[in-house]
Amino acid sequence: MDDLYREVIIEHYKNPGYRGSLDPNDISFEDENPLCGDHIKIDLRVGGDGKVSEAAFDGHGCAISQASADLLLESIIGKDVNEIKHLTKTDVMDLLGIELGPVRLKCALLPLKILKAGVYGLGEATDDLLEEGQA
Repeated sequence: MDDLYREVIIEHYKNPGYRGSLDPNDISFEDENPLCGDHIKIDLRVGGDGKVSEAAFDGHGCAISQASADLLLESIIGKDVNEIKHLTKTDVMDLLGIELGPVRLKCALLPLKILKAGVYGLGEATDDLLEEGQA
């Protein structure tokens, strides 16, 4: 089963469906993982109903961080911004479908940290954002 999930990660890394940028956007945030050099920027468009209508990411990094960004954005289209505030690291790990060590976990969770910082309107992303409902 892990092989299947590894193939999904490689596919999202090589052929991301949500790579790009949105201009104009309603929410935009970027950050990096200084330990490994991963850098991601996420843009969102939010409809009048408070739901994400479009999402895009850009940046560079390892297959895990890039695939995680693509999978995460795919999962939030149509969700209310308030729902996004309650996403957790467990949600991201479920999307990836494989166990990761501590170093790779930071890579996988960078997109969630950026996404939540953006929806909370924060000037800085912190690791506290990885838990449900925290800002």
